Amino acid sequence: MIYLDFCKVFDTDSHNILLSKLARHGFDGWTVQWLRNWLEGRSQRVVVNGSMSKWMQVTSGVTQGSVLGLVLFHVFINGIDSEIECMLSKFAADTKMSGTIDTAEGWDAIKRDLDKLEKWVCMNLMRFSKVKCKVLHLGQGNPQNQHRLRDEGIESSPAEKYLGALVDEKLDISQQCDLVAQKANCILGCIKSSVTSRSTEVIVPLCSALVRPHLEPCVQLWSPQHKKDMELLEWVQRRTTKMFQGLEHLSCEERLRELGLFSLEKSRLQGDLMAAFQYLKGAYSKDGTDFLARLVVTGQGVVVLN
Repeated sequence: MIYLDFCKVFDTDSHNILLSKLARHGFDGWTVQWLRNWLEGRSQRVVVNGSMSKWMQVTSGVTQGSVLGLVLFHVFINGIDSEIECMLSKFAADTKMSGTIDTAEGWDAIKRDLDKLEKWVCMNLMRFSKVKCKVLHLGQGNPQNQHRLRDEGIESSPAEKYLGALVDEKLDISQQCDLVAQKANCILGCIKSSVTSRSTEVIVPLCSALVRPHLEPCVQLWSPQHKKDMELLEWVQRRTTKMFQGLEHLSCEERLRELGLFSLEKSRLQGDLMAAFQYLKGAYSKDGTDFLARLVVTGQGVVVLN
């Protein structure tokens, strides 16, 4: 898996190229002109030690934080996967390419695709930050071949983040569990030192808004499987429940019951059951009919329906 990183990704999108792509995507002339008026007519200058540069017209970039900025960027890079043989995943500025290299053909396909991506970037007046591009070698017996962008090699990495989740070369999520537990524990320490009240009305909303979200983001992707990782995450929640006044003599399960909360393990199970229910009701029918098997209990036993 090759992690690709663009240089100043939201600042280098050429306005002329973007507007021409909008027209090719079927946007009418009035909408294209409206977007042109929104993008153009901006200028900027640089101030260094009190000295000012001349005003220069801004001819590239989309406004970060705006509603249109991310949409326009998606339109701009929409064609990056044209004629790509390997799998290319795009999410905003996070672009990942993955392929299998168990044969010589797979190795050649990755090499051709990297050349195509480099060509697309040059044609669209963008650049890869080759220092930040990384390759993650997955699987046992991986030959760990050297991949290149033009004349520069792509450095291999033992672990990389993808959409907030840390993925390592063994697809083990222990590092991710350590990371989120450390973040949640630090925030919990800040709450304990800065908030004097220990009432349920104060602590529950704070922990629900500031601590628990660190233990559950993208959990469908990195749900812990090892007992030590589960216990590490539950330890943070046990520490949280000990803060409540009047519940110190109760066990963790009893404290959770008094507070009306689930353990993290039960919360993950609830999320999985809700996703399975939605799938069986047809919510994910477009994602493939063989994604999940249906189990039907009959008088003779359990029947599996694909």
